Amino acid sequence: MAKELILLDEWLSMFGMRARIALAEKEIEYEYREEDLDNKSQMLLQMNPIHKKIPVLIHNGKPIAESIIIVEYIDEVWKDKAPFLPSDPYQKAQARFWADFVNKKIGDVGGRIWAGKREEIEVAKKELVENLKELEKVLGEKAYFGGDTFGFVDIALIPFHSWFYTYETLGDFKVEIECPKLIAWAKRCNQRESVAKSVAHENEVYDFVLQYRKKLHLD
Repeated sequence: MAKELILLDEWLSMFGMRARIALAEKEIEYEYREEDLDNKSQMLLQMNPIHKKIPVLIHNGKPIAESIIIVEYIDEVWKDKAPFLPSDPYQKAQARFWADFVNKKIGDVGGRIWAGKREEIEVAKKELVENLKELEKVLGEKAYFGGDTFGFVDIALIPFHSWFYTYETLGDFKVEIECPKLIAWAKRCNQRESVAKSVAHENEVYDFVLQYRKKLHLD
């Protein structure tokens, strides 16, 4: 299977972490190839010529790009393991909606914190907290976003927990104070082997961001 399945990825990428978690949940063997995003491989450029970004899952020579699409592809192809998406059409649509919300309201806003100028951080921080509170409402008292089962929205969101420390340090706030149920959920997710072995450590992320910001003179 490793020869048939290749993941082009970058270890600190929250989007790449999604693909790794999904593959681990389904217990799928694959070949991992770390990309240097400052010197992208020919394979990456050939397999994702439109966006030229990671992650890219290559299955039997055919590329699948965009992390949420990759997670859904894995779910559809490897059906012998527990599904990520619910079977009910409405619940499935809701899961897709909230995964898209994570991309736009957590990913994009978080990017304005870690890669933004100092004066942009305060505004982005407030937006991020508001958006996390919306997700906490959706989570409610459930163990996972889908109920008792770890699934699609959990996979979409949990990689960002590795970046929370960086957001908090740059923005001078604490997610746990604002969204305690969300942090309890994150701790639950991180106890899963599939998550624990697939996500970057918060200190690795922070060190990378410090170097990035120093390089671009953002502070």
